[in-house]
Amino acid sequence: MVLHSSSGQLHLVSVGPGFRDLIPPAAREALRGSDAVVGYDLYLHWIRPWLTSQRVYTYPITQEIERADCALALARQGQVVSLVSSGDIGIYGMGALVFERMAEEEPFDLNVVPGISAAHAAAALLGAPLSHDYATLSLSDRLCPWDWIEQRARKLAEADLVVALYNVRSRGRPEGVYRLLKMFLSHKGPSTVCGVARDAFREDGYHYTCHLKDLMSHTFDMRHTIVIGNRFTQEKGDFLYTPRGYQGWESPTAETSKEEASTPSIAATSKGEAVSDVEAGGPTIWVFTGTSDGNRLVQHLAKGHRNLVVSTASDYGEELASQSMPGITRVTGRMGVARRRECLRASHAVAIVDATHPFAERISKQLIGLADDLNIPYLRYERPSSRLTEAAHCVDTVEAAAARALDLGDRIFLATGSQQIDSFLDTPNAGSKTWFVRVAPVQEAMDHVTRAGVPRNHICAIHGPASAALNAALWQEWQIDCVVTKESGPNGGLDAKIEACRRLEIPLIVIRRPAIDYPWVSQHFEAIDEFLSQQRNQSKDTGEIRQI
Repeated sequence: MVLHSSSGQLHLVSVGPGFRDLIPPAAREALRGSDAVVGYDLYLHWIRPWLTSQRVYTYPITQEIERADCALALARQGQVVSLVSSGDIGIYGMGALVFERMAEEEPFDLNVVPGISAAHAAAALLGAPLSHDYATLSLSDRLCPWDWIEQRARKLAEADLVVALYNVRSRGRPEGVYRLLKMFLSHKGPSTVCGVARDAFREDGYHYTCHLKDLMSHTFDMRHTIVIGNRFTQEKGDFLYTPRGYQGWESPTAETSKEEASTPSIAATSKGEAVSDVEAGGPTIWVFTGTSDGNRLVQHLAKGHRNLVVSTASDYGEELASQSMPGITRVTGRMGVARRRECLRASHAVAIVDATHPFAERISKQLIGLADDLNIPYLRYERPSSRLTEAAHCVDTVEAAAARALDLGDRIFLATGSQQIDSFLDTPNAGSKTWFVRVAPVQEAMDHVTRAGVPRNHICAIHGPASAALNAALWQEWQIDCVVTKESGPNGGLDAKIEACRRLEIPLIVIRRPAIDYPWVSQHFEAIDEFLSQQRNQSKDTGEIRQI
């Protein structure tokens, strides 16, 4: 790529994974013809055979900006310069930084030499895991916020892409990789085929294949690359590969499917039925819940409808569901949209009933899309809203609630769950306040808020909703002067919180429910029951299942 014709020239040189035979000929030619070479000591060690009379400039691993500026300055002086990077300089390398530091017009020619990145080197040793759609994700939070990394990982897991993880684990974030692996396990089967390579193609490197569930017990560092397969990735001898589709797409084997069913897991009914076997393959109604009123809706529907399948996202939701609806088929675990579509099709779903939490916006939108894809009805059960008093401070976002809480209180109680805790504690000046949190009584929620910095003696872990008396007693004991909650309605305990704040004369901040355009919605069990009964009767009359 030539920016401007001149005597100066800047080569952005990729030298691959650290094995001399894999350094591309174009890189060798660039190095031989250079007046100066700029790089990190480790990279220069790999290219010693091509360093003769060139001036060499080295910088420590953390001085990337100084390295780029040095190469640019030399090229502007009319010299021929090679800036060296491992792997491919344009993939998590120095390439983008050079472009950032360059002017729009530069008095030198620019030449980018491609190389072999860590993912490609690891893939070559492992077999052919990247043969279909794949993504790379760096776990380094030195230049990228960790919440961005988690958000991107979640999307990749939901899409069931093959993923190559770079910069896997450092001393500063020893648990990050395991948090992401847990996330992948919530969307992919535990038997998903994976591969690990350390120092691929280097003298002391090694590699191996394993299953996703096994990675949780393995140890990693920054020199590891992890390749997580998709549901079609397979093992063959000591290798793994991901089919591209030349021989068609076949579902995973029965054995694999059973293993995948454990995440999400299928709890059998009292008759021992699996989801796809309910009523000998008859049509099913899927109810997505996880709340107490959603579980009551299932109990109501079970009186007149057979073949109900209840889906809950968490083990805690499954525990509550098993207590309130024994004998009903249950599916537990977070799954991506592709896996959820497969389950719905396999069980001949004829309707989706969404009774998830009012703030479960992502799953509700996903269910609306799935119902549209499968041409089946989507029914939303929306719990009734509370009558908010003028004293309540209503806001639309978590960020707005955090800002308002900092204005109104010093000892702030968050009744918003564990997921948004970082949004509150990362708000500017949040450190000047004292924070208290209510979470569900599960270890994952406790771990999340303690990692965020909330002391354990400031955490109330109970199954809600709490009464007004219990709220008032707790907040008075902790000297709470501001409460933040969500508009979860009377069934979610909002009325009790309103009353407790009134008694203690402390401000209440309420986050409004997200505005979702539901295609069908009701606050009444009877209306949902009637709709499903009409559909069943029409199916009997016509002999086919179709949307009403």
